[in-house]
Amino acid sequence: MIYLDNAATTKVLSEACEAAAYAMQSVWGNPSSLHRMGIEAERLVTYAKKQLLSALGDTSGDIIFTSGATEGNNTAVFGLCKVYGKRKKRVVTTSVEHPSVAQPFQRLKDLGYEVVTVSPDKNGEITADSLISAVDDNTCLISAMLCNNETGYILPISEAFAEIKRQHPDCMTHCDCVQGFEKLTVSAKKLSADVITLSGHKIYAPKGIGAMYVKKGVRLSPVFFGGGQQKNLRSGTEAVPLIYSFGKAVEILTPTLKQRFDNAAKICEYAKAKLNEIGAVVISKDSASPYILSIAVPNIKSETILHFLEEDEIYVSSGSACSKGKKSAVLKEFKISDQLLDSVIRLSFSFETQTSDIDALVDKLGIGIKTLAKIKR
Repeated sequence: MIYLDNAATTKVLSEACEAAAYAMQSVWGNPSSLHRMGIEAERLVTYAKKQLLSALGDTSGDIIFTSGATEGNNTAVFGLCKVYGKRKKRVVTTSVEHPSVAQPFQRLKDLGYEVVTVSPDKNGEITADSLISAVDDNTCLISAMLCNNETGYILPISEAFAEIKRQHPDCMTHCDCVQGFEKLTVSAKKLSADVITLSGHKIYAPKGIGAMYVKKGVRLSPVFFGGGQQKNLRSGTEAVPLIYSFGKAVEILTPTLKQRFDNAAKICEYAKAKLNEIGAVVISKDSASPYILSIAVPNIKSETILHFLEEDEIYVSSGSACSKGKKSAVLKEFKISDQLLDSVIRLSFSFETQTSDIDALVDKLGIGIKTLAKIKR
């Protein structure tokens, strides 16, 4: 089995599995309880917070655990606007965001906010200047991802957010770092981000756990109400096994970030060279994250390619990331031609990906290019 869909989800680290099992079997107390079992559970939550803050390079901030990045993105967008958007009604985002950011911004528009959307230029680039110029004195929030989930494109967040904070100190900055954390260098301070969204299952922790980094002094309005856990920002009993597992994954991964990045870069370059030999079109830019490689196999539908590869237990994803066969709006924003949109697949690598995996993929794709039905245009 060759798994090349790590941007969708990752295999849980054995150490993270063991951490979750330990918490479930040995530390099952409620972290809000005042007795010893509760205090031990709270200790595991505190450990995980420290691991995430250390990895982000700002131990003065706070970590709020969520059910995943969708909840985190919604909480960040709505929670910041409720506090900082009482008088300022302009918000800024990009046209290439994940739906868990894009749809909350659509809801803000319905609520009367002026939504400004920054799109890639004719070269498929989102520049720092385009983000900076979109923000004015009436802007309460800008939300932009660090790394695009479909192409691996890296946005100039550090440069843009730093200048926005210089010109408009009261404008809140939110960054969806789901595809960047523990893959690229993610520093809360260098990003100049007030809130950062993270997801466990993208970094070899279980599904169902995410986190928000909140800079010291930044206020959020809660989306959930109840028992007042996590400083009233996310009511509900903390999922201690998932939280502890998330922290353990971060502890294991952080020291090897550069080593893993360099390995992904080698795999990505090897894949590009091999794919070019069989006529596949590389869509991802050279400057993109090496963990994500978007390609097109001209004139063959993405879904056809996906299932053809699956016959040999080679798992990739459709580059469209859409339902019911619709073309990817994000890929169109990146100026991918209509002729290629139907034929895009996304490869995404892990630290376990080897060149032999790429060889098997390319061999199977080569057969497919010769035998699969072509799209009638």
